[in-house]
Amino acid sequence: MKSTLIKDTTKEERIALIREWIPVEDGLEDCEIDLFEMYRDYIDGKKEIAQINEEFRADYVEEDELK
Repeated sequence: MKSTLIKDTTKEERIALIREWIPVEDGLEDCEIDLFEMYRDYIDGKKEIAQINEEFRADYVEEDELK
């Protein structure tokens, strides 16, 4: 499997990777998450996927604990 790190990919490859994660049937229509927006910093070469996922997970846990 090819590395998905920013240093090993072009912007076009990062966009293609995110596009692969969108289901063919676009089952995200009921979901408020826009993957392109969520991973914008990855696409732009500012943050790695793992960092964005960790930040998202931290926000999700924090919001869930407030309920």
